[in-house]
Amino acid sequence: MRRQERPGSDGEHLVQQRLGTTERADRFYGDQVLDHLNARMQEFVARQEMFFLATADRHGECDSTFRAGPPGFVRVLDARTLAYPEYRGNGVMASVGNISENPRLGILMIDFTRDRIGLHVNGRARVVMDEEMRANHAGLPVDPIPGRRAQLWVTVEVEEAYIHCAKHIPHLQKVPAQQRGARAWGTDDFKRKGGDFFGAAAEAGERLPFQRTERKNEHLRGGLHEDADEVAYRGVTATYGSEPVGSTPLDPRVAPAYGAEPRVSGREDFVEELNAEFLDRVERVLARAQPRRPAEDEPEFRGWFDRRDV
Repeated sequence: MRRQERPGSDGEHLVQQRLGTTERADRFYGDQVLDHLNARMQEFVARQEMFFLATADRHGECDSTFRAGPPGFVRVLDARTLAYPEYRGNGVMASVGNISENPRLGILMIDFTRDRIGLHVNGRARVVMDEEMRANHAGLPVDPIPGRRAQLWVTVEVEEAYIHCAKHIPHLQKVPAQQRGARAWGTDDFKRKGGDFFGAAAEAGERLPFQRTERKNEHLRGGLHEDADEVAYRGVTATYGSEPVGSTPLDPRVAPAYGAEPRVSGREDFVEELNAEFLDRVERVLARAQPRRPAEDEPEFRGWFDRRDV
């Protein structure tokens, strides 16, 4: 069954009119946009090993990310519903946090190696605990790799499903397993996860002590006031993965917050001053911490996880 109304947003319709592409867009809507996953789409989804995910919070602040797993990690529950697992990650929970405020999401799956084609899926999502998901879908496998064991599931009610054309998709080849090495599923090891590849921690270290830019996603603040600093800021991890000659370890009361012992080059008096300032900042942040009050027009928050049957 196809959507009865014209797909797409008012904004894209307006741009189509201005650029003279309305007729071409209508052909695409009519021929390619479904409100369900047909048989070929379901087969395509079932063999994918990765996809790109787009979410936004209630303010429209966007996030895009990447999900991967063994073939079949995205489950087709029926023609109008799919589900994917949330594995252990960096603990930020940006996508799930956005979904808790705004259930709309977009998924893009691309087959780079065989068919060189893509599939868009747009719809409404909700988060389900793993035990509840398995109680409703007994056939879900239990992955033997600890880093690939689902902690949560996201189910998606399909509203739009349509092709992403092949003309700009590169044709890639898989590297044999013996050449690429094992993937570190679920690891917390800083180096194995990529270390400070883009130099963000090193750059943050230059702003010490703890100069921050404002975060926009309120739900990531752990219930602190909007003007509160995040206690375990990783700015002092500037030298993760290396130990400069003559460096001095941070106070042992501070190091456990980072899962490793960061080191800061310089004189001991500087380190002692940094430790003292850090601990003072922690105490002030904790003293200000209290639950965030919702805005008057904000809908009642009923928890992150919808307990309705899947």
